[in-house]
Amino acid sequence: MPVRLVITVCPREAGAVRLAVERGGRRRRLDARAVARALRELAAERRLEERVSVREGCAGGCGRAGPNVDVTIYRAPPRGDRPDHVALDWKTYVYSLAALDCLASVIEDNLRAAE
Repeated sequence: MPVRLVITVCPREAGAVRLAVERGGRRRRLDARAVARALRELAAERRLEERVSVREGCAGGCGRAGPNVDVTIYRAPPRGDRPDHVALDWKTYVYSLAALDCLASVIEDNLRAAE
């Protein structure tokens, strides 16, 4: 079943993570705004804009430094239909982005796991 991802990044969370954007890339310092920008760029490069959107909002974890990311997985609507807002699944990366091998995993792993 095709799915769509809505990725939420809180731009107000202080802190940064050292993480490669692409698998095999060099690790670099990413704050919340850089994480959101990189996720948007990854979706565009992979031509996934219809299936992956990145928005700013509360992702949880406000007690410590972020950046924190939340992914909500929805059924992709049939062509011409409006998307619904009934989540099939979700995943949070609250305090755990640094454990990933790269930021692209947020998109790749969630698309793969849901299909």
